[in-house]
Amino acid sequence: MHLSKTRNTEASIGISRPTAVGEAPHMKFEHVTFDLPHGTFHALQGGDPDGQPTIVLHGFPDHPPTAKPFLAELGRRGRHVVAPWLRGYAPSPTAGPFDFAALTSDVLALIDRWSPGRPVELIGHDWGALITYDACVTAPERIERAVALAIPHPLTFMSRLTDPAQLRRSSYMGLFQLPGSGWIATARDLAFIDRLWHQWSPGFSLDPALKAELHEHLRASMPAPLKYYRAMLRPGMLGATRRMSRPITVPMLQLHGANDGCILPAQVDDRHRFAARRAMEVVPNVGHFLHIEAPEAIAERIAAWAE
Repeated sequence: MHLSKTRNTEASIGISRPTAVGEAPHMKFEHVTFDLPHGTFHALQGGDPDGQPTIVLHGFPDHPPTAKPFLAELGRRGRHVVAPWLRGYAPSPTAGPFDFAALTSDVLALIDRWSPGRPVELIGHDWGALITYDACVTAPERIERAVALAIPHPLTFMSRLTDPAQLRRSSYMGLFQLPGSGWIATARDLAFIDRLWHQWSPGFSLDPALKAELHEHLRASMPAPLKYYRAMLRPGMLGATRRMSRPITVPMLQLHGANDGCILPAQVDDRHRFAARRAMEVVPNVGHFLHIEAPEAIAERIAAWAE
């Protein structure tokens, strides 16, 4: 398969109709592009055009198409959904930098371009959740409410890295600091990446066609996705830590899979980090990729909380 860029057909948003992107049952998604300051970003778009504007941010090692059933469930619940390939993930720009300020600036630029007159509902998983937290403290006026999937507040998570159980689960972060980690991640048809999926969501297997598509995009992206982890040890992280020490003033829902093999659910009282309505739920029988494992259940939890 060959990754090809989508042709721009509108001034601010390039749309190609129709596309070869697979679609969830009864819900069509277009492959659209946004010309943002860092380059041309690609995204899936669908749902109710008159509904709540909702942006869904993927994590590592993932991209939007694996979540199409979840995006469709959001659309059925009155949302107009955009799910971009983040910086570092082909076909979006793969050039850095990859510090929090840069990653968050892409999302805020997307909000300004796609929904300039109405705050968005921002839903993030894994790295997408970390960006969601940072966006909430950087530009709360642009976000109506937020959902973080699989990741506690960043400062809460950092405090958990002293826990031996969490440290074992996070050992891959140390591996990704090594110069040859890009080769390790892609060797033997991305066997290391597949192992992470199995460890993080025990008992779950991604659909073979979606897995093949994900492999293709990750091969075209490497080693950029690993540079997110390297940026965590750079000076820019200090600025992000200072920003995230401010209480979040955006209503926030935190959902965590009970079987998550990557990030342990928060077991500390961090209510002081939230100055608005906050709810935290541990969802049984799902792991790290909870919204992909149980798209209808997670979308329903989000809808119920939002109402």
